[in-house]
This record gives sequence, C-alpha cells and structure tokens, in this order.
Amino acid sequence: MTLFERLTKKAQEHPQRLILPESLEPRTLQAANKVIEAGIADITFIGEKEAVLAKAFELGLPYIEKARIVSASDTSFTEPYAVLLQELRKKKGMSIEEARETVLNPLYLGCLMIKRGDGDAMVAGALSPTSHVLRAAFQVLKTKPGISVVSGAFIMLLPQGCPFGEDQMLIFADCAVVPDPTAEELAQIAIATAKTTKDIAGLDPAVAMVSFSTKGSATHERVDKVIEATKLAHEMDPSLKIDGELQSDAAIVPAVGGMKAPGSEVAGKANTLIFPSLEVGNIAYKLVQRISGAGAVGPILQGLAAPVNDLSRGATVEDIVNTIIVTCNQAIGDKKL
Repeated sequence: MTLFERLTKKAQEHPQRLILPESLEPRTLQAANKVIEAGIADITFIGEKEAVLAKAFELGLPYIEKARIVSASDTSFTEPYAVLLQELRKKKGMSIEEARETVLNPLYLGCLMIKRGDGDAMVAGALSPTSHVLRAAFQVLKTKPGISVVSGAFIMLLPQGCPFGEDQMLIFADCAVVPDPTAEELAQIAIATAKTTKDIAGLDPAVAMVSFSTKGSATHERVDKVIEATKLAHEMDPSLKIDGELQSDAAIVPAVGGMKAPGSEVAGKANTLIFPSLEVGNIAYKLVQRISGAGAVGPILQGLAAPVNDLSRGATVEDIVNTIIVTCNQAIGDKKL
C-alpha cells in the first residue's frame, strides 16, 4: 500500500470537516468533487451557494451539491465569528466593526470556524498568497502549546531500491518557513516534524539534527546551535529518538553512522532530518527531488493549533487532492483517533 493509499483509507475511515475558502476556483472545485465522491472529507465551501453550484454545474461536477456552503456576507451566520475575532484581537485594539469587516475575508472566516469548533482543518492558497493564508492562521488559530514557530516539512518519496530512510521515505524540515531558527525554534521544529513523521508518514521517528559536524568533528557557533537544539528537543520530549549534531552521511548511512557516532540509536538509521536553516533545507529537498527523481510531498505546515495547509498557486487538481488528504490526516493525528 502506497503512502497516499494508506492516508486515503485513514481519511475515509475518519472523515474530517474540511473548509475550502476559495469556492469558485476551478481546480479547487474539481479536487473537492473527487474528495466528496471518494468519501475522504466533509467539505464546507465559503461562498455564495448559487454561484458555487452554478460554477460546479458549468464544470460538470455533480458531487459539489453534497458539500456545505456558507456565506461570508450572511451576517446572521458571521456575527458569532466576528464577536470571537474581536475577543481574540482586542489586545491589538480591534473593534467589533473591524472584526465584522475582517470576517468577510474567507481565509479569516475559515480559521474562525475551526477555532469555534465548526471545522477541523482548512486548505487554501490556489488563489491566495502564502502570506495571506499564514497571517489568518497565525492571528486566529495561533500555535500548539509549547510551540511558538510554524515550519514546513516535506516527505521525500525515494526511488525504489534507495537504501536510505525507511519504507522509501525521508522527512525533511524546515524547508519552507523559518530562515534562520534559533536553537529553541530548531528544537520545536524537531518536535513538530517528529509528529508529522508519525501521523503522516506512519513511521516511528528517528530524528537527526543535521550539521556540518558530527559529535565535535568541527567547532563553530552554528554547530553549537544544533547541539543546543538537540538538548532542548530531548528535554521537551524525553521519549523522542533524536541525536545530533550529525553530518548527513552519518545520519543516513549505517556504516558511516557506526564509525562517526558509535552507540547512537539514530546515526545511520535516521528517517527524519532537521536542517539548521531554511537555505539548507530548501536546497536539500530540491536537490534530492531533482537528482534522484524523488517525490516531494509538501510543504506540510506544522506547529499550528489546527491543520491549515497552503497550496501553490500553480497547484494541479491532483496536488490539491493530495494536500486535502494530508491535512485530514493531520487533523486525525491531533485527535489521536
């Protein structure tokens, strides 16, 4: 069973309430039609019902009529969310009038529905810049307890026969959000990524904190950051299988790991690599993807109090379906179903 076959089956067994705020976007509608037909999620669109159904009819999408459709312009529906937003943002000086104006934005309304318990997760970004999606999620949902930073992981689907990783997978982070994390932020990224490894990849996390040094082979303040982050992550979760600092070959090649870090329960066996900066993580995932032909699933946003994932504005229908499946599995993982 492939990764997405397994994730699809789990989503079908535990359907989550997924909010799609970009209700007239054709690729999003086509993806939602497939998701509803397959029983993967209970879809809620934010938009005008007549317009959404007309667009679905035009595109030949019969299952869209099974979705829930709510309107941001219906004040009887949005008023409780405006009150909630004003309460959340009152320390920032937001008035109820400003809150009522803000909930007209479907990105904010979608996050507020999740915050109020009327949805489980959201996928957006086919029309909206990443910054707009993240801003709504940060301001409304905030981050998980003990986590102050949002990061982006990729599940690298390695070619058949690749001897590294586990079940033909490696998980990389952060590859999308934080340019130069502090030691504390890097530790939080490790904890969040371990959860992604478990909930989405379905693996027991073996986390390597990657550097250009292995166990003191080099000295530098950037190495010190990785050493400190490893210590902090272990304090945050003593049960987590984590080690660092490790060079990338020491992390994933058994012979090298055994030589450079003897006795380590992670060296040579890592399935999760935490990079010391965004430039390293982004370069690494793109090189692995292009040179090896690996698939790259992500970025999977992690650390938010509830799952929200951002789409590339060039996303295909298949990309959107896969993002919905991943997001639903994040929600299932949060509920520990």
